[in-house]
Amino acid sequence: MSWKVRIFKAKTKLKRVRYWFEAKISFAVLATLRLLPMKSAMTVNAKMFQFLGPFLPRHKMVVKNLSLAFPEKSKSEIDRLARGMWRNMGRLVSEYIFLDKLFDYDPESDQPGLVEVEGEDIFRRLNSEGKPCIFFTGHVGNFELLPICAATYGLDVTALFRPPNNPYIADRLLASRTTEMGHLVPSKAGAAWGLARALDNGGSVGVLVDQKFGRGIVSEFFGRPVRTNPLLPKLARQFNVPVYPARCIRLPGGRFRLILEDELVLPRDENNEIDIARSAQLLNDVVERWVRETPEQWMWLHRRWIDNE
Repeated sequence: MSWKVRIFKAKTKLKRVRYWFEAKISFAVLATLRLLPMKSAMTVNAKMFQFLGPFLPRHKMVVKNLSLAFPEKSKSEIDRLARGMWRNMGRLVSEYIFLDKLFDYDPESDQPGLVEVEGEDIFRRLNSEGKPCIFFTGHVGNFELLPICAATYGLDVTALFRPPNNPYIADRLLASRTTEMGHLVPSKAGAAWGLARALDNGGSVGVLVDQKFGRGIVSEFFGRPVRTNPLLPKLARQFNVPVYPARCIRLPGGRFRLILEDELVLPRDENNEIDIARSAQLLNDVVERWVRETPEQWMWLHRRWIDNE
């Protein structure tokens, strides 16, 4: 065995050990939060993330991304948005524990709860029609509530999600999401086949469209070049199904507004086929509109732009 192979195996083993320790610490923190009342746990974790976030190495990327997206904002405004994002991340992490209690929306109830829904008429129409469609969203607010809401209206949705790099956390997360959200397809090789199969069987699919995709179509986001996954417009073109934007907005008092917008009509080419490149840009435009409305509720943690790679 060559020394290069030995070094590679040693690094791989060390990485798995690090992942194991990170997972154990994360699970311990979540177990401790579970002992607290739901509202207290979310408040504590939000404040902890808001305090610790600026000391993490990833914070530099957050500030850089915010500065690229909002060059007109001052340093103090960027810092405020960055702290707000960490607070949002803290709430999101703790909300995984309480998803079953958090989603208290009842379409037949007149009493307000933690969750309110805008676009209820669209949900009901889609349920009565019983036809497949594609929902898309971005990493805004608690986006995990959206497939639960769709299931509340009797819609069978297979959701595409990107598992964490840590395999131990990914396994635990997949198990909890499957319990709460139904069908899930990890975003890796073969994911497109899973979504296509769901549509072919008459079901609907949900896709997060604001992630970097190395082999994606070059388009723009906040006026800067990005690579966008063409999967959604390709599926819409292949199966001729409507596309609906959906998002979650955090409200004061630990409440949420889930919004299902009207059908997004994708642009077509001279052959009346869905134009993949122009559709990818349209998806970015929709997500950018959402992020501009609530910038602190979007994940600024990743290298989204090509010139920031």
